[in-house]
Amino acid sequence: MLPISADKIAEVIILARELDRAENEFDGFVDQLNDDEKAGLVAVFWVGRGSFEADDLAEAIQTAMREATTPTAEYLKGSPHLSDHLEAGLEALGGHATDAEDDLYRPA
Repeated sequence: MLPISADKIAEVIILARELDRAENEFDGFVDQLNDDEKAGLVAVFWVGRGSFEADDLAEAIQTAMREATTPTAEYLKGSPHLSDHLEAGLEALGGHATDAEDDLYRPA
């Protein structure tokens, strides 16, 4: 099971798309995630870029926890295709970033 919600991943995707103007917000949002959520976020990123298959999510999460030596926000910002990989990973795992993004923008 994914230890981070699709809504939180969608928020990271939105902030990643606006990294030029929203880097501080991106850093703040990712930094406030707990360790399980950070590992889940990295695992979704890895699934999206093809480093792991969706069926190997548990292994990806364990690997992310074990190899977490760089702050998560800094690590993720190192990818020029961060938002694309997160979207692809979420979709591969059965979620849809656009649905979660729409929920974030929909007025209450």
